[in-house]
Amino acid sequence: MRIIDVESLGDQLTGDQMASFENNGFLHFRGFLTPHAVNTMTKAIDELSARWVSEGLRVLNGTPLKYGKDVDGKEIIQRFCFASQHHPVLAELLTDQRFNTLLSLVGEGGRLGTHEKDGLVVNHYVNSPTSNFTQMGWHTDSVRDLFLGLPMCPMLNVGIHLDDQDPRNGGLRILPGTHKQKKSGVLFRKVQFLDNRPDPREVAFEIKAGDLTIHDGRAWHRVAKSKLVGEASRRRVMYIPIVNGPFLPKSAESKTPFYHRFQGLVK
Repeated sequence: MRIIDVESLGDQLTGDQMASFENNGFLHFRGFLTPHAVNTMTKAIDELSARWVSEGLRVLNGTPLKYGKDVDGKEIIQRFCFASQHHPVLAELLTDQRFNTLLSLVGEGGRLGTHEKDGLVVNHYVNSPTSNFTQMGWHTDSVRDLFLGLPMCPMLNVGIHLDDQDPRNGGLRILPGTHKQKKSGVLFRKVQFLDNRPDPREVAFEIKAGDLTIHDGRAWHRVAKSKLVGEASRRRVMYIPIVNGPFLPKSAESKTPFYHRFQGLVK
């Protein structure tokens, strides 16, 4: 396991950054959000979680929410979807012009998928006896298109990280270069979501709160379980897709895709 190098995100990508993304399928940028902005985002997420828990909301635009318990036993939502549509602070975040710097990586027509896929997703990992979300097994993001019988269009997942992440204590892992694999590799290189085993080729991220990562939707990645327990294990990450191809928005009439039936296996 090696830790990747980090740079800052400017108003355009450098030649080295473009080459690195082409070769590896991911990039890591330091300090996308200030500490104050990080606190503002976490407060907004807590407000949204409390509201949806009180309302008993379980499914949004066809996507189930993932409930669990915090370290104090309080019920929380550990996987949100379409969050920017339901909190003004999160909606304002996605108007940041720096996101436009990344659109070219999926070609002409690239856009933020605020109403597509699962919109702005929030993953809230806590390693405790009552948590329902401590890790995520190896998977590719583009596999959803194939499962739904859709063409595998270019996409990125952009992660905005709200907590520090020491790679010795869990967090994001990626297999570099796997974004270049054939469709069979996207589907079958590993057992999607169920395989949590470390891979000797994986790279780790030493992340600080406020950092931004991007990875190609075809690349194999996982989220390792923290070796810490309780508050020290907390990791909150927001993900927004950058997509290309046909506009396929989700709505209240959207049906739940069959693969969400296996969400309970991801703990």
